[in-house]
Amino acid sequence: FTTVEKDINIGLQEAMKQLESKIGPQEYDDIWACSSAAGGLRMQVSGLVPELTAEAARMAALGAGAKIDRVFSYELTGQDLARIEADQPDIFLLVGGTDGGNRDCIVGNAEKLAGLEARFPIIYAGNRSALDECEKILSDFPLTVCPNVMPRFGELQTETVQKEIRSLFLTQIIEAKGLTEAKNLLSGILMPTPSAMLSAMKLLAEGSRTQEGIGPLMGIDVGGATTDVYSIADGSPRDMQVMLKGLPEPYVKRTVEGDIGMRHCIDGIIAELGLENLAGRCGLPEDRAEELYERFSSKKEIIPETGEEEAFELALAMAAVDVASQRHSGKLQEVYTSTGLAYVQTGKDLRSLEQIVLSGGALIHAGDPLKIAKAALYNSAAPTSLRPLRARIWRDSKYILSAMGVLAEKEADLALKIMKRELEDIGEISSQE
Repeated sequence: FTTVEKDINIGLQEAMKQLESKIGPQEYDDIWACSSAAGGLRMQVSGLVPELTAEAARMAALGAGAKIDRVFSYELTGQDLARIEADQPDIFLLVGGTDGGNRDCIVGNAEKLAGLEARFPIIYAGNRSALDECEKILSDFPLTVCPNVMPRFGELQTETVQKEIRSLFLTQIIEAKGLTEAKNLLSGILMPTPSAMLSAMKLLAEGSRTQEGIGPLMGIDVGGATTDVYSIADGSPRDMQVMLKGLPEPYVKRTVEGDIGMRHCIDGIIAELGLENLAGRCGLPEDRAEELYERFSSKKEIIPETGEEEAFELALAMAAVDVASQRHSGKLQEVYTSTGLAYVQTGKDLRSLEQIVLSGGALIHAGDPLKIAKAALYNSAAPTSLRPLRARIWRDSKYILSAMGVLAEKEADLALKIMKRELEDIGEISSQE
């Protein structure tokens, strides 16, 4: 039952009716929820250097459950400003420069934002030396100030920013998107849905005060419009001879592929892999695969019924998992130095990770989920990708993960106990098979 293009209150009321029909009328002490805010919390980020402050801000926003529409680096251009004006993001994260470092870029960008007609919430998390001036420049914006996301070179400080992003979501975005009535029916909307998923994955991996978790894991959530990937693992280089390039990756990481989805974003899958690749995955002639692609794109509510449709659905899910897991995982590249051959790692090395959790309708209802999950493993077709070599696969068959992420805020032990009991162990897979 979807309310993406209607009213979220309809979905909430329908869910409560169905619950009452199963367990009868109840009196509740509390009713908690998470919300995807009618399409997600749309954020834009402006930083100085793409690989440093801009990347630090992107990590902070994704970890808070946001959907990153655009990331701008260096000084904002006229085209950048036109896009910002047209998009009117839910939140704009303004960063740039280490504390005491470059201040011209972030001050200049603040001045350019102030020249826009649009007004939207801005979080300032850049060079503290430029804060006073930027506060004056942005005085007529809803402005929140946080510590610098990268106070010193290579040092990340994202927790406060993530907390403020969630706070803005709960106080401003819910009302702006017409969710106030839904909020009144609940004890509270505690977090964005992606944050709830991340919270559940973290609890499942690490455990609670009284229970052990299942260990480092990757989580994959394939939806109609996006594909989210989570990893709760140390992705540091495993070999002393491997050099790490870029910022250190967070132990708890989320990425969202806004161009990869099962219905609204099939175009992104085709653009990434090509129709020929997709046809090969589903074992259909290319012209027939193209017909199904057009059918699935135009009828987003379609549920596969024929054998060909099911094969195409399976191929789409495999492709989504393949692309999203590659983008989430790190890469290892050979470089030649004055002392000979060396290796450079960017991103997280997830080769030793041995647990994968599947969620999302396409993965929960798939006829062959292990085949789909195998697309997340190391593959010789992408030899530089540091994806898992083997894994035990758990399936969120009852759609409980986001709810358990919410419950974890109040009752972590209970949430972990339920996840351990309800997640379905569907087997093991290996890249060597």
